[in-house]
Amino acid sequence: MEILTDDIRAMRERFTRRAFLGQSGAGLGALALGALLDPKQLWAENDRARGILSSLHFPQRAKRVIHLYQAGGPSHLELFDYKPKLAEMNGGPMPESFTKGQPIAQLQGKPLRCFGPQHPFQRWGRSGQEISSLLPHIGSIADEICIVRSMQTEQINHDPAHTFMNTGTQISGRPSAGSWIWYGIGAEAEDLPGFVVLTSHGRGGQMQPIAARQWHSGFLPSRFQGVQFRSKGDAVLYLRDPEGVDREQQRDVIDAVEALTKSQPDGVDDPEVSARLSQYEMAFKMQTSIPALTDFSSEPRHVLDSYGVDRMDGSFAGNCLLARRLAERGVRFIQLYHRDWDHHSRLKADIVMKAREVDQASAALVKDLKQRGMLDETLVIWGGEFGRTPMAQEDGRDHHIKGFSIWLAGGGIRGGMTHGATDELGYQAVQDVVAVHDLHATMLYLLGIDHTRLTFKLLGRDFRLTDVHGEVVKPILA
Repeated sequence: MEILTDDIRAMRERFTRRAFLGQSGAGLGALALGALLDPKQLWAENDRARGILSSLHFPQRAKRVIHLYQAGGPSHLELFDYKPKLAEMNGGPMPESFTKGQPIAQLQGKPLRCFGPQHPFQRWGRSGQEISSLLPHIGSIADEICIVRSMQTEQINHDPAHTFMNTGTQISGRPSAGSWIWYGIGAEAEDLPGFVVLTSHGRGGQMQPIAARQWHSGFLPSRFQGVQFRSKGDAVLYLRDPEGVDREQQRDVIDAVEALTKSQPDGVDDPEVSARLSQYEMAFKMQTSIPALTDFSSEPRHVLDSYGVDRMDGSFAGNCLLARRLAERGVRFIQLYHRDWDHHSRLKADIVMKAREVDQASAALVKDLKQRGMLDETLVIWGGEFGRTPMAQEDGRDHHIKGFSIWLAGGGIRGGMTHGATDELGYQAVQDVVAVHDLHATMLYLLGIDHTRLTFKLLGRDFRLTDVHGEVVKPILA
């Protein structure tokens, strides 16, 4: 005769076959949901630095990316792509063979006249790269950078062009490149986000608004969204201890919330709660890491002078130095937006101011990374969302998507070379054309990622940063 103790009887009542199947189903459902919402939740705590990829697809050439984003559309014709034929035709009619049937932003239906380069160019370095006289500091690193003169994009107005450059699509709400990278390979920093955004502006152009959706995580788990650091005051809002609350009390609150969450029955478990807890933990750690990060007093005088900055002051120069400090601490993707490159008028005078704001610090960042042995594992990208027309708009240039220039350095890039070319008037990329999807595919490749294999399943299809496009630009690789 079977004798049932109270404990055994209670256990049997709790674990009937129906209850077992029901709770198992809920557990499997939660497991599946967790895999969809945040697969990293399924891994051990000490694996949190890793991304969703269990192993890299290629040897990793770069560990991180610093994107020096020049928002507004810097003119390739004044900076990196000199056109003597355009200078020769200055003031004359733009040949219709170049522009007929082509998208034009604000000059549509207006008489088109050629607008020659407004500043001279010269050869720089052993490589003899042709760069504007406006950029002597960038000229000094000519042998470190690869200038791509054959970029093209698909969006001719600022906001959709920013969206396309950042997410690979004009559809708002998709994950940004930084979020894809953080999601894919994780971050090395334990007390900082894996994706940080810095913004700055100066004088000499029309101010372009930058929307937070440009660094959003889209349909990826929310904790992979870029975190904007303010350039003045507190770098991150609400990190300071509230009045009357010390760090020990905050630690107690976080621990209590975590204990309460773990005590909940499986039937009401939510994977997003774990993600929110990880954000609380990150914010707690940042209370210590952020003040040290933004204090430039430990930087030698010669380093500060090389960037042209004394402190974190909201300038592009200050943000460049902060970017190097973020890179040292293991942040995976660092994006600097510098605005006001929208030169529809007063181009000749205003672009001088913009060049002065970014030239010294851009070059200082590359030199600083190299001196510290970090350039070989850091991919630096410099450029905007599109270029400017060879045709005049008053005494400026309109938006242009058919050909423009960017440059890259470090992290597996061949320095001292120019890739691709536009036609004789700088209108159309005609040689070794590089699309935005190609740039993204190349960036992921240098990070060790096959762009066709970093995907996220949503609504029955696999999404990726490059959608169904993109080829690695192998000629620019070291």
